[in-house]
Amino acid sequence: MSDRLTIIKVGGNVVEEEASLKSLLKDFSRVAGSKILVHGGGKSANILSEKLGLESKKVDGRRITDAETLKVVTMVYAGLVNKSIVAGLQALGNNAIGLTGSDLDLIRAAKRPVGEIDYGYVGDIKSVNYQSLKELLDSGAVPVLAPITHDGHGQLLNTNADTIASEVAAAMCFDYEVRLIFCFEKNGVLMNEDDEKSLVNEINPELFAQLKHDGIVSGGMIPKLSDGFAALRRGVKEVVITNPAGISEGLRGTRLVLE
Repeated sequence: MSDRLTIIKVGGNVVEEEASLKSLLKDFSRVAGSKILVHGGGKSANILSEKLGLESKKVDGRRITDAETLKVVTMVYAGLVNKSIVAGLQALGNNAIGLTGSDLDLIRAAKRPVGEIDYGYVGDIKSVNYQSLKELLDSGAVPVLAPITHDGHGQLLNTNADTIASEVAAAMCFDYEVRLIFCFEKNGVLMNEDDEKSLVNEINPELFAQLKHDGIVSGGMIPKLSDGFAALRRGVKEVVITNPAGISEGLRGTRLVLE
């Protein structure tokens, strides 16, 4: 039987607020077995962009990244946010290592072609170097992945962290039984975002389409669910959307299923 690998993607206010991040890292440090943490950090990037006079633009939860914005997100994601998380995990006894897709050639991507929307320096993932990730895991390291990839020709690219988590999860199915957890500040997907009790316990693709049509699922939740279903179709065993407390409480939250 394959070893279990837990991949947790953390974003939203969980990353931005010190207390919630500390709580998440404590819960993550208690996860048994091999594990990978993938993080975002969009609000921090927005704040720095505003200070520099740059306008932040998103379409369906995905950031449009011009050349100057790429510099900002690289500094924030691969620098401050990534290394703060690594330091926090080291303090909890996890031998964490902070990485981008360009490190060890972990994640190669191609600049998204210009269509109806020009996303700028946004990367669509082409390959994941699962062997290098496995070697890190086998050595006892805990990879912490920032949402920056590269094209193999020296160009860094901004890639959605949910997509990175999904693609890495699918790639690691060669050697592991993988569960993927999307963690943010809410209990999961809510019918009413202001009512934590309105949790949707289970979502299949048909219900996802309906919730998106009705505007209940919007913004950054759209790529999260899309990438979660893509991971299930490629062999990931379990996908759950929850908050930090849900990780340590039997993975309560919203579970994605294909049927």
